[in-house]
Amino acid sequence: MKSAIKVINEQISHFYLVRRISFFELKSQNKNNYLGMVWEIINPAIQILIYWFVFGTLREREPINVGGQDISFFSWMLAGFFLWIFFYQATIQSSKSIYSRLQMLSKMNFPMSIIPSYVIFSQFYVHLVLVIGTMVIFQFTGHYVNIYYLQFIYFIFATLCLIFAISLITSTLSTIIRDVHMLLNSVLRMLLYLSGILWPITILEQYPPIITTIMKLNPLYYLIEGYRAAFFGSEWYFITNWEYTLYFWGVVVVLFLFGSMLHVKFRRHFIDYL
Repeated sequence: MKSAIKVINEQISHFYLVRRISFFELKSQNKNNYLGMVWEIINPAIQILIYWFVFGTLREREPINVGGQDISFFSWMLAGFFLWIFFYQATIQSSKSIYSRLQMLSKMNFPMSIIPSYVIFSQFYVHLVLVIGTMVIFQFTGHYVNIYYLQFIYFIFATLCLIFAISLITSTLSTIIRDVHMLLNSVLRMLLYLSGILWPITILEQYPPIITTIMKLNPLYYLIEGYRAAFFGSEWYFITNWEYTLYFWGVVVVLFLFGSMLHVKFRRHFIDYL
């Protein structure tokens, strides 16, 4: 518990620094590209068009029912796909954030726990732009701005908490054992097909209920369904599914407590892995 409180205090006291460095991080990643940060929008746009063509057009998907509404496959996938992009990029980048910066550790005058934070925030800016872009697109597809959009405040915060909790674990383990980063990349690619992003998990209803329950143990599914509930104005997802909300935060708290303990225990030895 002491480690968790220590990490939280470090995030609060250095939040201004996190925001400043995160924006610089985003700019530095694209400084050698002619289009610069525009590629942060182009790349996910290309990906979603490819997945829509393969899983929507070639498979001739029927409209998907969300809260009594028939939603086209493209709109349904778009509502959750950009969350996946943010989760994937932020988790992967933050997992290698410490060991890729070991050279500068001896020159730092701020706590190491904010390194994953500013890497996550550098991806968060892109996510906000993509979410706003999705909102604009939906105004032309009949899914207008609604009161349920207020849920985004909660779900964006929940997403940041989950990613940060995971990053404390993966960034520490990746520094000690570099193979962890490669394993994480493979696991996340698998999660793309197991998180209800490209196909609705409801099609598993013909199988034993235990299968659907196991799929929903993935906390990313909770966030994706929350985004869709907000975009399509179907329900206050975190309230109507309060049991799932409690489960989600239980997972986040456990991951954060474990990650904080791991990070604080090993960070004084990080320089030894240089």
